[in-house]
Amino acid sequence: MIEISPFVIFFAAIFTNNMILSNFLGMCSFIAISNEIKTSWSLGQAVTFVLTFTTLLNYFVYHEILKPLNLEYLRYIVFIIIIAAFVQLIEMIIDRYFQTLYYALGIFLPLITVNCAILGVSLFMVIREYNLYQSLAFGVGSGIGWTLAIVTMAGIRKRIKNNPLPKGLEGPGITLIITGLIALAFLGFSGIVQIQ
Repeated sequence: MIEISPFVIFFAAIFTNNMILSNFLGMCSFIAISNEIKTSWSLGQAVTFVLTFTTLLNYFVYHEILKPLNLEYLRYIVFIIIIAAFVQLIEMIIDRYFQTLYYALGIFLPLITVNCAILGVSLFMVIREYNLYQSLAFGVGSGIGWTLAIVTMAGIRKRIKNNPLPKGLEGPGITLIITGLIALAFLGFSGIVQIQ
């Protein structure tokens, strides 16, 4: 197996293997929250933070507990429990110290728990057999890529908000078309760096 540099994995996770635009993971909050740039940016930061730390936590639990005890088959349940517990802790901290952000994110803060992009990063980390540095680069890069995609979508949706659209394209219709066009634009980077 060829050793891939964490630097390459980091940039590939942002551009060519973006969780939303390549794997279509995390679409529910992406479509629902991407109306305002400020809220999208805040959610993107929260997702990046959660992705970074849950990837590290899941890496250590998988390699230090599950693998030595031959309990790899429990990784789905264990990863979900770790993600849920971590997000709950972050939600309590944001509620306590950042009330404005807590109310701006609303129901979508606890929904980070079920954001499939977060679980997907942990599972890809195991499937691709990344080491610690590669996993960290993948987690951070995936969070930044997710943030970049949702902020881009929010900017585009803000620009077309007051423009007349055909009735069938209003709402989710135009959002999915724009997502496809952004994905095609990001596909242009695939010649630069790609990970499998």
